[in-house]
Amino acid sequence: MARPKVVTFNVASLDGRIAASRDRLLLWGDERWQALGEAGEAELWLKSRHQPQASLEGSGSLVREEDEPEPLPPVEGDASHLYDDYLPESVTGRPGHRGWFTAVDGRGRVRNWIKDGAVFGEEWQGWHTLVLVSHTTPAAYLAYLQREAIPYLVAGSERVDLGLALEKLGSRLGVKTLLSTAGGRLNGALLRAGLVDEVNVELLPGVVGGLDTPSLFDSPAL
Repeated sequence: MARPKVVTFNVASLDGRIAASRDRLLLWGDERWQALGEAGEAELWLKSRHQPQASLEGSGSLVREEDEPEPLPPVEGDASHLYDDYLPESVTGRPGHRGWFTAVDGRGRVRNWIKDGAVFGEEWQGWHTLVLVSHTTPAAYLAYLQREAIPYLVAGSERVDLGLALEKLGSRLGVKTLLSTAGGRLNGALLRAGLVDEVNVELLPGVVGGLDTPSLFDSPAL
């Protein structure tokens, strides 16, 4: 099965910044950002138009780079089985499933997973967290995900192979369309890999500036 269609969406300032500073987590927002104005209903319109079965974020939207992850208990014995895709039937086959809140976390840094999207409101009812990892992701982290019954897909030898991960989303979970609201580094990696089919940007009437402020596509020259 071919990879899903990948649609990106971000709210940005006129100079292409998607946050007021790099020290704030993108997923939880920033009260200073509101000074630029209120975002409209573009994301809702996109979801209505494309009906995505998965969304995508990077770990940088969930945990700050300078934060030290909580230590996890080591895995005793052979850990090779942990590097198989983990898709428990208790999650994948549950009634009312609508989609996957997918996040790339190859380094195994996120601990504060919200497994059920219902906590974000009716719009996310029936969505469940799915993590994209690689063969170098710490075994202790994969064991942690299994203890928490958080599904994951293994893609890539040294880092998460985005192309392979997308193919697995399609072949193993039937995802046909994915909406990425990720930060600039992940969206930039998707773009460089030729994996983006549609780019959508909602502009707010303001300028943020800053040489290291997160922008729409933080990547080497395209």
